[in-house]
Amino acid sequence: MTQTMTSHALVSNSLPVPSPIGSLDAYIGAVYQIPVLSAEDEQALAHRYRDQEDLDAAQELVHSHLRFVVHVARGYMGYGLPLGDLVQEGNIGLMKAVKRFDPAVGVRLVSFAVHWIRAEMHEYILKNWRIVKVATTKAQRKLFFNLRKSKKRLGWLNAEEVSTVARELNVPEREVLEMESRLSGRDIGFDAPVDDDSERIPPAPEAYLVSEEGDPAVAYEREDRRDHRLELLREGLAELDDRSRDIIQRRWLNPDSKDTLQELADEYGVSAERIRQVEANALKKMRGLIAA
Repeated sequence: MTQTMTSHALVSNSLPVPSPIGSLDAYIGAVYQIPVLSAEDEQALAHRYRDQEDLDAAQELVHSHLRFVVHVARGYMGYGLPLGDLVQEGNIGLMKAVKRFDPAVGVRLVSFAVHWIRAEMHEYILKNWRIVKVATTKAQRKLFFNLRKSKKRLGWLNAEEVSTVARELNVPEREVLEMESRLSGRDIGFDAPVDDDSERIPPAPEAYLVSEEGDPAVAYEREDRRDHRLELLREGLAELDDRSRDIIQRRWLNPDSKDTLQELADEYGVSAERIRQVEANALKKMRGLIAA
């Protein structure tokens, strides 16, 4: 795991923070030995850091709240992710909170920091809970955590419960159903080994998902056909006179824009109908050459 202090501007080499690397039990025991600050001491330290950029004061503020990060992290253990990693992410959120904490507001740091601690843990959970990210928008993130909490209590949601969750979170019912489906899914290895002794285990996706892209013969044939068509196109253009070739290229082969008949007519000093006739004759000649 990356050391927590390397993840934020508050960090410096002179401001070490304990990291849950190695024995997690030893780490938790150590942080619970750190005294809790009184409101007066917390205010004094916060002013020292905010007014004087005293990193020693910031260090003491962070250290005194590490036990709170552990407490919050334990609430997310049901997601199947390592507690040490959750604590690590929560420590990053705690340091962000210390940097932004304004002692003049009159609230305790723990009340202010809980948002930042949970935000970092939520981001970590969403990135690591599944191979494919289950929530991307703010509404989906809120739905993910609230719906998972509800499913722990209710299991599969019935129609009335889906309606209630949608109303409480102000999201469409279809999004509740979609997120419930994502929560009930699981990651499957594409080429997971098959146990020949068990007929009840479903086959890995590689057994039934067919991709023609993976067939070298098909890929070679497609590439060869494309090259052949390009060569025929070049030969067809080479047989045209300069004006016809220019019109075809600007009407059909320009990747950025397609000139209009009138634009070409103005340039060549003829009518748009004449440009259309030249274009039609050139295309007819090229088709005959390619078909031959």
